[in-house]
Amino acid sequence: MSFLTKIFGTSNERILKSIRPLVDQINALEPKMMTLADAELRQKTDEFKERLSRGETLDDILPEAFAAAREASRRVLIAPNPDSPNRTM
Repeated sequence: MSFLTKIFGTSNERILKSIRPLVDQINALEPKMMTLADAELRQKTDEFKERLSRGETLDDILPEAFAAAREASRRVLIAPNPDSPNRTM
């Protein structure tokens, strides 16, 4: 391990460190998404489209959209997210 790698970390470690706040945001939304009925979860798609048409960016809706997609996949696949603090089924 080089001197600079010891100080600054590997490129992968730096990338992971930069996206950790986004992952934390997404994980914080998980309990809210878990309480939504299937119909409410489906309505999120229309809500996201509406928000985009009003000028929000993809980055603006990313945490909530990803959390909704993850919850939908969990329901369909019945597979827990390994990164989730709420892993119990």
